[in-house]
Amino acid sequence: MKLETFKSGEWRQRYRYKSFEPVSVNREWIWEDSTINVLLESANRALGELNAFSLIVPDIDLFIQMHVVKEAQTSSRIEGTRTGLGEALLPEEQIQPENRDDWREVQNYITAVNTAIAQLKDLPLSNRLVQETHAILMQGVRGEHRQPGAFRSSQNWIGGSTLQDAVFIPPHADGVAELMSDLEKFWHNEAVTVPHLVRIAISHYQFETIHPFLDGNGRIGRLLIPLYLVSHGLLAKPSLYLSDFFERNRASYYDALMQVRTANHLIHWVRFFLNGVAETATKGRDVFHQILTLRAEVEHAVLGLGKRAPNARHVLHLLYRKPLISASNIEQELSVSVPTANALIRDLIGLGILVETTGQQRWRTYAFERYLTLFLS
Repeated sequence: MKLETFKSGEWRQRYRYKSFEPVSVNREWIWEDSTINVLLESANRALGELNAFSLIVPDIDLFIQMHVVKEAQTSSRIEGTRTGLGEALLPEEQIQPENRDDWREVQNYITAVNTAIAQLKDLPLSNRLVQETHAILMQGVRGEHRQPGAFRSSQNWIGGSTLQDAVFIPPHADGVAELMSDLEKFWHNEAVTVPHLVRIAISHYQFETIHPFLDGNGRIGRLLIPLYLVSHGLLAKPSLYLSDFFERNRASYYDALMQVRTANHLIHWVRFFLNGVAETATKGRDVFHQILTLRAEVEHAVLGLGKRAPNARHVLHLLYRKPLISASNIEQELSVSVPTANALIRDLIGLGILVETTGQQRWRTYAFERYLTLFLS
């Protein structure tokens, strides 16, 4: 199938609406547009540079966890949640009651990412893994009663309040299982000689078009990108997340997907996706470089604390995973007394590493602001 002449599917009349029935994607793909080759080269180079950090940075998992939190917060924000990155790092008891539903959705996403990545060691990227991940995402939050962990058995829609005023109506539920089976085969079909980044671009479009769940399709579809890259060995660690790129270019993102369905412009979507990979991987590489610079600086600074330096370094390791902490976090993590935890906090404030953020006597919180800022830019 040539990208330039791709026919995305057809609109099929139902009772009072028309659903879009996409064609299968498990096939050979070719293109004439040389721009795709240039973008592909750029995206692969940036992805390789990002992956190099995963292979050479000691304790890389400490920093990957903050990437996961950032992805969870951003991907959920695309769907309308209002939890900020700082809030996502706080325990539930410190979240205002009216904000806890959004906070739980972000926490579910974090759990879903970590669980799915861990499962890849024993389970290939598959519809089973996708469904199990969806069940985690929907547990105890809005959408928990909408067939969590199961492909939908009824019609859904995107935009509007009813089928009659919907912006887009995905395929009828009767065809979802077959379409998802075709997509799963495409992920692993070695007889199809398609570069991985083009394959995952097409896969993301197809998943969002099928919209196989009643809720949570956007988040699961975006999560499929790092899952695919890790499962096929393009990334050693889940360090690439496109939600930030999609969120900053939200109108273009949704428009590019719709242009495939309405005008067969798959090549436009592939260009957009490859640009996103190159930009995001380059940004991720730069963040890792900044993290290493900051890490060297702060770990050198705590050496001056003398006998308290080992505990201070332990606190730094905690801060790389959780840059918003309290004294009780240090007590539990290091198994130290309250006075020792407070002394460590005073030391780190004195070195300019921690900043008190709450101004409260209760639940006083301290931020590793210079580190946290790297994920806010």
